[in-house]
Amino acid sequence: MMTSPPVNDRRELFGWYIYDWANSAFYTTVVTVFMGPYLTTVAEAAADAQGYIHPLGLNIRPDAFFAYVVSLSVFCQMLFLPVLGAISDYSNLKKQLMMLFAYTGSSATIGLYFLQGDHYLFGGGLFLIANFSIGASIVFYNAFLNDIATPDRRDAVSSIGYAWGYLGGGLLLLANLVLLAKAEAWGIGKAHAARISLASAGAWWAVFTLVPMQRLKRRHAVKQLPAGEGYLSVGFKQLKHTLGGLRRYPHTLLLLLAYLLYNDGIQTVIALASQFGNKELGLELSTLTGTVLLVQFVAFFGALIFNWIAKLTSTKSAIIISLVIWIGVVVYAYALLYTARDFLIMGAILGIVLGGSQALSRSLYSLMIPKGQEAEFFSIYEVSDKGTSWLGPLMFGLAYDLTQSYRIAILSVATFLILGLLLLFFVNVTKGMREANPDATKAQEANS
Repeated sequence: MMTSPPVNDRRELFGWYIYDWANSAFYTTVVTVFMGPYLTTVAEAAADAQGYIHPLGLNIRPDAFFAYVVSLSVFCQMLFLPVLGAISDYSNLKKQLMMLFAYTGSSATIGLYFLQGDHYLFGGGLFLIANFSIGASIVFYNAFLNDIATPDRRDAVSSIGYAWGYLGGGLLLLANLVLLAKAEAWGIGKAHAARISLASAGAWWAVFTLVPMQRLKRRHAVKQLPAGEGYLSVGFKQLKHTLGGLRRYPHTLLLLLAYLLYNDGIQTVIALASQFGNKELGLELSTLTGTVLLVQFVAFFGALIFNWIAKLTSTKSAIIISLVIWIGVVVYAYALLYTARDFLIMGAILGIVLGGSQALSRSLYSLMIPKGQEAEFFSIYEVSDKGTSWLGPLMFGLAYDLTQSYRIAILSVATFLILGLLLLFFVNVTKGMREANPDATKAQEANS
């Protein structure tokens, strides 16, 4: 008979932290720096005389192909991740599913080493698999937070996990940028160095996932599978039930809507800051990549600093402080950002608030979801987590098309930050906890 593993176990917590260290390399090295430019080069090699490529019979420009692949992977995440979360809650396979998608994604990433010539569909397909898989694995990873940490420890545990992720992703990116800079001196072509860098993220992801594989413990299924039902059918039914029942948890729903808005703004700033720096300020690639590195390493300390702020105030208050700073950064970019030094200053500030806004949002959300539906609720949350914004870029693009100004375009993103902040003010955390888990909250209040 399976016994419940202990909570707040240091060995298991360490294993959980290391998965963020493992998978963050994919976001920094693959998504942020190397995949877009390299895949675009491959697509350009396949273009016809009119400058188009023809995936699935469509006519598109090569420089738009990567954006379409990212959008398709996000659409697949929106469609399937909530179902996977529901399946996880009806089984004790959370760890196995996390590992399955981790190694599917890391294998696809390693396969990018073989992306050469004009095989853009091969590269797009591998990236689609990898990006979908990392999102799926993080659904189960996030759902472990409620299993391994008591409510009073979740701010710290979530913050430390993000801190490890920023550090790990930054270290591999630093190594890959050194490789790219020294490639010709070492007798390696730039394209070959890019392929090595892409594959290294998959290898890093795979190797360090061995730690959570060994440290994380299996738990009992939190729900019993109904008679005559399979995991897939019950997953779709439970998703429908969850979406329909969100109104029973109004403060959890309000927090989720606030997060979807302000995180969309955050992700848009992260995704488009380099484009702003290049097109508006004319910054060199070395400055842009150096700023990405700065953000990663500063974010390590930022996650820990905001955990301290949360202890002094509250988790919600710390998130509000971070969002006010985010809005200030966007206004700064619009009005005062003109030089490479200004851009680096912006990167340092972003690094400080990035860890706080993301780590504390995750831990706050974990307190306000019903017991037994952790993976399911986190799968909805994951739809707007790392790299999955779409409304913000749309607003940015429309603003630029209408004004031909990158400054107005970046300022438009503040709309999402402001709206999310305003909704967050109306979230009552205590009521949200009572709505989600009334019995547990009563017991906690009785013991306090």
